[in-house]
Amino acid sequence: MTAPAPAAADGPPPLSALELDRRAYRRRRSQRSVLLAVASTVVFAAIVWLTVIRTPGWAAVQESFFDPRIAIESLPKVWDGFLLNLQVLGLSVITVSVVALTVAVLRTLRGPVFFPLRVLAAGYTDLFRGFPFIIVLYLVGFGIPTVVGERIEPVILAVLAVTLTYSAYVAEVIRAGIEAVHPSQRLAARALGLGHVQTLRHVVLPQALRKMTPPLMNDFISMQKDVGLISILGAVDAIAAARSEVSLTYNFTPYVVAGILFVLLAIPTIRVADWYTAKLQRREQAGSVL
Repeated sequence: MTAPAPAAADGPPPLSALELDRRAYRRRRSQRSVLLAVASTVVFAAIVWLTVIRTPGWAAVQESFFDPRIAIESLPKVWDGFLLNLQVLGLSVITVSVVALTVAVLRTLRGPVFFPLRVLAAGYTDLFRGFPFIIVLYLVGFGIPTVVGERIEPVILAVLAVTLTYSAYVAEVIRAGIEAVHPSQRLAARALGLGHVQTLRHVVLPQALRKMTPPLMNDFISMQKDVGLISILGAVDAIAAARSEVSLTYNFTPYVVAGILFVLLAIPTIRVADWYTAKLQRREQAGSVL
């Protein structure tokens, strides 16, 4: 009678010499990258200090654009106007999502009976992707009240202008994401008895969302910046409040304050977009990194 084999020890198996060498190489490469990044940052800071801060005109630039006292004094009014920009942005995200998805679905409809709808959707995207946003603001902000004959709130006009413009861009992103899904996915869903709407909802859109999320985030960042132009319509937003402060102090620091607020609004979205793009890239390249 043979003796029973010894039980396997708990825990992961020991690493091979080859794997240990690979990990040591990666660790040395990471340390070298950190040292190079620190060195390049120090060199860049020294160049900026010598070529910008040490120049004779830097004091005048700092006084005109980066005055801390004026920045603190103008911040409350600029912040109040910035809240209006956030209101327009929040409403526009909802309206753009609904309109863009509708236009994208219309452009992807198949069959000759839907040809007029496809033409209208394509004409809409071509028109408003070609129109500069500032012209759309003028046409909506000053044309619609003239035709209607009544005063309309600037927030409503601003949301309408943003929706008309950015729905065209977002619709094309969504359409590209839908068409990037392999046709076999549609055929398999239809073979299982799903209708067109069910296929789009349960099969196509979930797969397309992963592909179109990064460009959608880029459009969202652009929309965050462009809502700063709604002061053209008479809205007292961050830019209008900054312009009012500049007219009182003859100093451009309030514009810098407004710009910093928009940058702080965009940074989280930019970082999330970078993180999600890197995540998708790692998923696609899984197993290919040595």
